[in-house]
Amino acid sequence: MWKNYLTIAWRNLLRNKGFSAINLTGLTLGCTCTIFILLWVYDELTYDKFHKDYDHLHQLMANRDFNGQIFTDQNMVLPLAFTLEEEIPEIEKAVVVTHPGSHVLAYGDTKFKKEGLTVSEHFFDMFTWQFINGNRATALPDAYAIVLTQSTAEALFGDENPIDKIINVDNEYDAKVTAVIADVPGNSTFQFDFINAFNYSNDYLNRAMGNWTNSSWRVFVQTVPGVNLQEVAKKITDIKIERDPGDKNISTYFPFPMNRWRLYSEFKNGENTGGMIEYVRLFSVIAVIILLIACINFMNLSTARSEKRAKEVGIRKTLGSGRKQLMLQFFSESMILALTAFILSIAAVYAIMPAFNTLVNKNLSLDISKPIFWIVSFVIIAFTGIVAGSYPSLYLSSFNPIKTLKGTFLSGEKAALPRHILVVAQFVVSILLISSTIIVYQQIQHIKNRDIGYDPNNLMMISTSPDTQSNFSIIKEELLKTGMVHSVTRTLSPITSIWWRSPAPDWEGKPADLNMLFAGIYSDVDFSKTMGIRILEGNDFSGMPSDSSSMLLNLAAVEALGLDDPVGTVMRYGNTGYTVIGVTDNVTMDSPFKPVDPMMIYFAPESSNIISIRLNEQIPLQSGLQSIEAIFKEYNPAVPLEYQFVDQEFAKKFLAEELVGKIASIFAALAIFICCMGLAGLASFTVEKRIREIGIRKVLGASVSQVLLLISKDFLKLVLIAFCIGVPFVYWKMNDWLENYTYHIAIDIWLFTGVGMIMLLLTLTVVSLHTLRVAVANPVESLRSE
Repeated sequence: MWKNYLTIAWRNLLRNKGFSAINLTGLTLGCTCTIFILLWVYDELTYDKFHKDYDHLHQLMANRDFNGQIFTDQNMVLPLAFTLEEEIPEIEKAVVVTHPGSHVLAYGDTKFKKEGLTVSEHFFDMFTWQFINGNRATALPDAYAIVLTQSTAEALFGDENPIDKIINVDNEYDAKVTAVIADVPGNSTFQFDFINAFNYSNDYLNRAMGNWTNSSWRVFVQTVPGVNLQEVAKKITDIKIERDPGDKNISTYFPFPMNRWRLYSEFKNGENTGGMIEYVRLFSVIAVIILLIACINFMNLSTARSEKRAKEVGIRKTLGSGRKQLMLQFFSESMILALTAFILSIAAVYAIMPAFNTLVNKNLSLDISKPIFWIVSFVIIAFTGIVAGSYPSLYLSSFNPIKTLKGTFLSGEKAALPRHILVVAQFVVSILLISSTIIVYQQIQHIKNRDIGYDPNNLMMISTSPDTQSNFSIIKEELLKTGMVHSVTRTLSPITSIWWRSPAPDWEGKPADLNMLFAGIYSDVDFSKTMGIRILEGNDFSGMPSDSSSMLLNLAAVEALGLDDPVGTVMRYGNTGYTVIGVTDNVTMDSPFKPVDPMMIYFAPESSNIISIRLNEQIPLQSGLQSIEAIFKEYNPAVPLEYQFVDQEFAKKFLAEELVGKIASIFAALAIFICCMGLAGLASFTVEKRIREIGIRKVLGASVSQVLLLISKDFLKLVLIAFCIGVPFVYWKMNDWLENYTYHIAIDIWLFTGVGMIMLLLTLTVVSLHTLRVAVANPVESLRSE
């Protein structure tokens, strides 16, 4: 029986090649898009899940309340981890991990700058990494041991066994390679090239171990199964406040579960508001929508061809076929198409995968050996086949055999209604995708055009080293002598990032209840000149000895503190007094989507991590880079020169939004293409059905334009109905999305007018192309058989 169904289904598909080709192309595109989106979604949903104790791992976070402005912070004090492990039984292990940092690893003449983490005891006990050489128990016996990833080991040693090899780190100390682990998966929160341990004999770390106020470390804990996280949070907060009473009524500490790190990483006013989960949901919906659009094409074309299948159904019923058997027959056709489309889509996925990985900045792969592939494949094929074949099978199998065999079967307006509803649904989705893509693009451009307070063009950044710090004056002098460099300065952090936040400083007249969070940065002379920052009042650092106790405030800080005449005000931070010598314009260092933080700029050139160099605009970039490289090679020979351009680093702040915009625009284009294919097929069948009517109208004097309007108006009505349904919905949803941003556009109603015109023009073009062939034909040909 099934063999007979499949044989007949296959013959029907081959007999109607045009119909089959349109449906097969649409379903293949739909399946391909769905597979790509599901691969991306799966990668996001499985972030960090390779860790054995995934469900019991947490990062410590703190909500810090500054006059009602709550800032969620991941920076902790160094001794906290060790104390929690000793005093809270619900915490099985705790570990301190630094923020990622670039370091120079050297072995003989081979030198590389790699990203590394410095960790405390238990790191390899808590987190699961695949060891290739060595083992976790002996991986970090002391501070002079180092664990490399496989690619880093191969870069340094080639095919040699790296174990017990000695490498130099930052030209400061030697470390022995004790283990090699597999490269870190792309869907891991931790990204590094090597791991080393804390050196507690270091004076700075020794002092930090007794410091309960300086928060600049990341702390991770592993809890026992079944623990109450709210109780653990209260105990952590109590321990911190007991050692640091000044933190009372300011900070509330809590463990943030690993299963929320990636998808729920955003906090707003102390509340966990979401994150990547919004995009995961969005793309999942888009995947289903695109597949449904392709299925709708199948439904429309199948029912549009109903008159051609009517006699077949009538004969089958008179020969004893029941409705169930007919339904299985038509489902067989849709399942064959779905299976064929899926096989073609797998080939397309393998072909397009490199380009898609570049687009989403991931290393995705389609592994057909995994059981989940076959499960998902079955679901996609079954879903596509059943949904696409559901309405046609129900509709075609319901025909009355007597009417169809007498030739009195007419589909009529009532029968066309479901097709019209499906076409409207397709157009609604197309309008939604086009409008949303344009609004996302406009929002990104709006933020990009925001005044960020400095000039990111022709500005490059280089990390400092001990040699650059000791030789900075001569390096700066040599750079300026080349004539290719306009100015040079050095700072604690890059101009594109805030590394340090602290409470507002004290000053005479400060309100007793003022509790506010400030951003901070250390700088050298020529700060505003190099960065291109406007000085609104006073002066920049001049380089005089008095600068050692000077500071700048940005405009947001002056307004937040309520200072009428800030220049000359003495601010106290700790035991040191700083005189405000100038006020800068607001500078967007953190998220461009948020207001600028109040900021203090201290003169402290010795506490620098970044050298910023502004190139002369008139000088060719390549020439300037060659000169800079030669100077750094002379005065900083131990460290390979690596640099970043500020405009490129700033652009990275828009990666998530731009990714959404790019993927949405690609899938919107594909959805519209699938819609147009279905529309073309539907128009072709409509014209074929009315070919004699068109011939009669032409004989009676109808022009080509009148014939085109006759056929097109029904489709144009459907577009207008879709427009009336889709526009209010997309306006409502996109307004909700824009409310997530402090700075956002207002949706222009003319945007929807433009989108509506695009859809009308596309519809008119597609329908006209199929109608024109019949409209210009000799009507005698179509009437000859009458």
